[in-house]
Amino acid sequence: MLQLPHQTGYYKGKVRDVYTIGTKHLAMIVSDRISAFDVVLPRPIPFKGQVLNQIAAINLDATKDIIPNWKISSPLPNVTIGLKCDTYPVEMVVRGHLTGHAWRTYKSGLRELCGVKLPEGMKENDPFEQPIITPSTKAHEGHDEDISREEIISRGLVSENEYSRIEQYALALFERGRQMANDRNLILVDTKYEFGHIGDVIYLIDEIHTPDSSRYFYKEGFEERQRNGEAQKQLSKEFVREWLMENGFQGKEGQQVPEMTDMVVKSISDRYIELFENVTGQKFIKEQLGEANWMKKLNDAINEVSS
Repeated sequence: MLQLPHQTGYYKGKVRDVYTIGTKHLAMIVSDRISAFDVVLPRPIPFKGQVLNQIAAINLDATKDIIPNWKISSPLPNVTIGLKCDTYPVEMVVRGHLTGHAWRTYKSGLRELCGVKLPEGMKENDPFEQPIITPSTKAHEGHDEDISREEIISRGLVSENEYSRIEQYALALFERGRQMANDRNLILVDTKYEFGHIGDVIYLIDEIHTPDSSRYFYKEGFEERQRNGEAQKQLSKEFVREWLMENGFQGKEGQQVPEMTDMVVKSISDRYIELFENVTGQKFIKEQLGEANWMKKLNDAINEVSS
């Protein structure tokens, strides 16, 4: 843990270290740690923090006309400084296709997810007629849990009025994300959003449209692959989960994380960089600052926002 100017709190998440600055601001350091099945894997992934932070910064800037967000600045490749919001204890998962967790649920025979009815006759990766929202509770430790809109409201996690508003924001953000992905010849398949508020104003917080929070398919050849029953070519963190499952790990008690060799670590890093370049259309520049220089820049940025 660092000691930062005006620091009043600290929280270590699965992949992020969050420092409270005074009473109104946060400094979020996006580490190279990687998690899957809600387990932090034993080896970091080079440049993953930079990839996540910079994609999030680009997309926060590109959606601030839809909803205000927490970001003030990104003074370092893996750091964002922003507003401290009161967080809603749910994640808004928006799905445009029957993929990942939704497909595993469907394949098991269930036709309802988070209170949302799923139509019969769908195949893996088929698009829904309209995007659906399948919320989950936010867990500081362990697994997030599926939850329905009705449960969220009845349990008082979010008021009905506020929930309706964040639903509308989530769908509008997803539509913007799909438009931006389409411009890059990609399909935004599914994603999650987190929201908070300062008084009555709702803010988008955390990350947006990154490989840790989203799944992308390549648009070219998508329909042909669907017709032929072939696996879709995708850019997401799902390949990490698939590698773990192939090697007997799904985060269940008694299971061991498979060995992460140098080759595995490099391949994951390369995939994150590939996603950055495809999603943003920008060349990824590996930025490595010396510790002293990194700390000076961070401290200067915190002092500026605190003044």
